[in-house]
Amino acid sequence: MDAAIVTILALLFLAFVALGVYATVKVVKATKRGVDRTIDQARRTVEDTTLRAKSIGQAGVAGELARLRLSLRTSMRATQEALKAGAVEDASLRESLDLFQRLSAHGLELDEDLKRLEKEPDRAWVAAQLPDLTARTERITGSAEALRRAARERARKFAEDDLSALSAQIDMEAGALRHWDRAEGGPQAAAGGATASADPWGEPGPAATGHTTAGAGGTGAAEGPQALPPRDPRLTAYPWEKSARPESTT
Repeated sequence: MDAAIVTILALLFLAFVALGVYATVKVVKATKRGVDRTIDQARRTVEDTTLRAKSIGQAGVAGELARLRLSLRTSMRATQEALKAGAVEDASLRESLDLFQRLSAHGLELDEDLKRLEKEPDRAWVAAQLPDLTARTERITGSAEALRRAARERARKFAEDDLSALSAQIDMEAGALRHWDRAEGGPQAAAGGATASADPWGEPGPAATGHTTAGAGGTGAAEGPQALPPRDPRLTAYPWEKSARPESTT
């Protein structure tokens, strides 16, 4: 019996140790990914700032290479962000993301070529390569721009359709809410209410008692007591109170 208890305790201890090791490894990996993302973002920011400074401050081949790299990186990053943001709500953009991944491979290859040419000492040879490099850059950025614009136009179209449908529903509801005259009886209800007692405190007048009394010098006689007519529930007890509007059934 004691050996079984010791075995169970040992297994529990090993399980807790394994669980602790697993959790530690997961935390370390997550921390490493976060650090890597921070480093990559910082490196991209530094490279973009350097390229922007070179494209403005340097002339000739060096400035043209920096301009091409900056244009390529800016276009590809904007397209990637637009497609990833749209794919969260629109599954149709996943195929566009696959196409963009293939395009990114060409973009990365071109960026590496441009980076190597920045260190090339033969500037005359690099200048001869600029027309081809410019054409490649424009083809890649043009394709990226086409994907980016199509994704944004698609999202805008869906937003406009949703807004149009919402506006139509609101117009229908607003029209239903304006039918208060028919819901409350309209002019006929007002005419019916005019025959009731004019006393706001609810005391029935002579017309509401059902008695026929003889006037001065008259010969009419009362026909006996009659039941009081039921009060219209739509009438208010006090003149400053408003009757509740009935709910629309439309």
